[in-house]
Parts: sequence; C-alpha cells; structure tokens
Amino acid sequence: MGNSYEDQCRRALAEEQARSLAETNGWEHVDRERVHQDWDVLYREITVFLDGGCLPGDEQVQELVRRHFDVVCRFYVPSREAYVGMSLFYAEDEAMRAFHDSYHPRLVEFLGAAIKVFADQGSGFAPSAGAEASV
Repeated sequence: MGNSYEDQCRRALAEEQARSLAETNGWEHVDRERVHQDWDVLYREITVFLDGGCLPGDEQVQELVRRHFDVVCRFYVPSREAYVGMSLFYAEDEAMRAFHDSYHPRLVEFLGAAIKVFADQGSGFAPSAGAEASV
C-alpha cells in the first residue's frame, strides 16, 4: 500500500463520516454506550488472540474484525477505503492510539493489519467514491 492509497483512505474516511454526521444529526441514532460496551468486549477478545500468537489474517481474528465492522456500520456503512482509513486514524490520532493501547500495546498495529486483510477479502462495504465516479 503506497502513500497515495493511504491518503485516499484518509480522505474517504473524512468525507464519508462528514456526510453521515450531517445526514444523521451527529449520529443521534447510535446507542453510543452500547457501542463502547461492544468494542470493549471485542478489544478484550482480540488481545487474547494477539497474545496467543494469531496473525491478523487468521480466521478467528477476521471474525472479530467482522464484528468490529458491524459495530462501525451502526454509524454508517463505510467503503473499503474509509474502513482502512479508520485503521490509519487509530494509529495516527494520539487519543485513539492511547485508547487502543490501553487494551494492549500492539493492538493498534494488529487491528490495523487485520482491518486491511478484511478490507481486501471482506464484503458489505459501501461503494467507494472512486468506483462511483468510474461507473
């Protein structure tokens, strides 16, 4: 993945989130307490696999990433690029990195790698802006 792809993913995340926030009055439909509870359980499960030597592409890890994606979809359904952009945001935003690192010092990198595998192999994504433009 080159820098231009990562930049495309960052842009997709920013654009798709801004559009979704505007269309949903700041995601007022989302039960944020439940989201945070679900992510807490999920991140604790991921750290068990991380400590157990699993790889980001392992089937069990990918099932956990599917659950992560399902939680994200409570806000809006992202494109593949926006979902990868989310993993970059987790790594680059100081507060998000600290939050994830509170679960495990390697969670951000592991989850980021697992999200990239999921984006390459998974389904259920919204069409990317680039795909819409080329149709």
